[in-house]
Amino acid sequence: MKIIYFSVAGQTRRFIQKSPFTNTLEITPLDPFKAIKEPFILITPTYEREITDPVFEFLAYEENARYCMGLVGTGNRNFAELFIFTAKDLAKEFQLPILYSFEFSGTTRDIEKLTEVVEQLESQTITRSNLL
Repeated sequence: MKIIYFSVAGQTRRFIQKSPFTNTLEITPLDPFKAIKEPFILITPTYEREITDPVFEFLAYEENARYCMGLVGTGNRNFAELFIFTAKDLAKEFQLPILYSFEFSGTTRDIEKLTEVVEQLESQTITRSNLL
């Protein structure tokens, strides 16, 4: 499964670099308009809306939201209810599930858990795109 991510300070990129995921794509602020025609998981850090606008634009582009199997939020738990609020806003706006969350650039355990989530989704025969 494709893993698509957005990184502002480099923490999400570091998570991806230390993960076993090879089918990845980084959303950039300069060109978030990439059409994806395969199931993917989207990982997004938590920042104010104007900083994460490229993620919203990416999901709204063509049929991208249809192929998104779910969201993974990153952030800082010190912010309490604001932890992963970007993922929560995306989930609400695009009717997507939040599959997992982690702090900063994640731990080895976070990589293991997300790998389990990806493997579970890959083993399912029905995708969100088939249901819509």
